[in-house]
Amino acid sequence: MFDNLDEIEKKYEDLTKQISDPDIIAKQDEWKKMMKEHSSLEPIVEKYREYKKVKQDLEESKELVKDPEMKELAEEEMKEAKEKLPQIEEELKILLIPKDPDDDKNVICEIRAGAGGEEAALFAGTLFRMYSMYCDRKHWKLEVLNENATELGGYKEISFMIKGKGAYSRLKFESGVHRVQRVPETEASGRIHTSTASVSVLPEVGDIEIKINPEDIKMEVFRSSGAGGQHINKTSSAVRLIHIPTGMVAECQTERSQFQNRDYAMKLLQSRLYQKEKEERDSKIKNERRSQIGNADRSEKIRTYNYPQGRITDHRIGMSIYQMENFLNGDLDEMIDNLIAADTAEKLKGNEE
Repeated sequence: MFDNLDEIEKKYEDLTKQISDPDIIAKQDEWKKMMKEHSSLEPIVEKYREYKKVKQDLEESKELVKDPEMKELAEEEMKEAKEKLPQIEEELKILLIPKDPDDDKNVICEIRAGAGGEEAALFAGTLFRMYSMYCDRKHWKLEVLNENATELGGYKEISFMIKGKGAYSRLKFESGVHRVQRVPETEASGRIHTSTASVSVLPEVGDIEIKINPEDIKMEVFRSSGAGGQHINKTSSAVRLIHIPTGMVAECQTERSQFQNRDYAMKLLQSRLYQKEKEERDSKIKNERRSQIGNADRSEKIRTYNYPQGRITDHRIGMSIYQMENFLNGDLDEMIDNLIAADTAEKLKGNEE
């Protein structure tokens, strides 16, 4: 580990000189790339330098303890350094875990009603409201891209973009099947029903990261409509994009202009294709331990919302929270923090093997 840290420190020092070079500053693209790398290495280098300073203090204390006049002070400093070193080592190990390059990106989220008919659509609406309120807490911006609403206020499906720093790093663990156990408002006998909705969280990507040949895209336009066919637009502003090689379809009908709807539909299509490529790439990498948390299959049941017991259980980490109302009102941080911690522990374990 420490050989690697010496190399990182040297690279950081080289970059520090280069980003101050007027010739490199003149090449803006190259300079920005170097600045980004320099910024990513800085916390590791600062922590490593702290480690080396504490280690040096420990060695000096061992010498000073031989001096009767300095013995008491030296022993105290030695004890403090010995306590600090293991803690800094652990922090360094975490900093050395390769960062997901998508973590700082905006996200495109898709929620689809699964098993359970109208109750599943209502649950999809509950999840959308939950994520909307979480965005409000984080001061992130949410924009609906496409929706297929039901007359009772649920959604057969809804897709939306969330813009905010670190959005993907926190929401990527939400991908998978969410299950609800509750008595539906439409159920006269009061029986508990089980319904599901699937959540897909995709990083927003640009033209540089995923290139689509315009000839591979078939565009269809249609009139957008609200729940049950109401609020029909008089113009065909809604857009459906079909990626011919994969058969993937992306729609957007929330904006008034056809141009805006096409732009949003293209963003959605790019993110889906990027995710598909990423999953295929990951599956080909053999002998690499992949986190069970961060790479959950979208068809895997990840969480249960049990209304009678007021309990939300995440099955990946075996954690339950008994604050249903707060959770559904967007208080997700405790669960997400624990998912991130479990993912980090899994990656640390993989690095040690």
